[in-house]
Amino acid sequence: MNMNGTAQIFGIELGFTQQVMIMLTATLASIGTAGIPGSGLVMLTIVLSSVNLPMEAIGLLAGIDRILNMGRVIPNIVGDAASAVIVSRTEGTFKDLK
Repeated sequence: MNMNGTAQIFGIELGFTQQVMIMLTATLASIGTAGIPGSGLVMLTIVLSSVNLPMEAIGLLAGIDRILNMGRVIPNIVGDAASAVIVSRTEGTFKDLK
């Protein structure tokens, strides 16, 4: 959610409303992002365009995004799987592998 550093690289000062907009769009984008490697860059374009930051900032992050993406995708998939197990057990449809 902290795109302030990206804006500062380009000499752009973010106001309070722009920072709130980044927080909202980043949160909504992360909720809607599937556990697909590389989807973070797509979501980053949405967040950057919401406050009119230059798209060149994506180039700065593309080099390290693959490593960061591993840290984002794994908890996303594990959380989805855990939620599915919890719902299945709550509904009484979970079958143990015995």
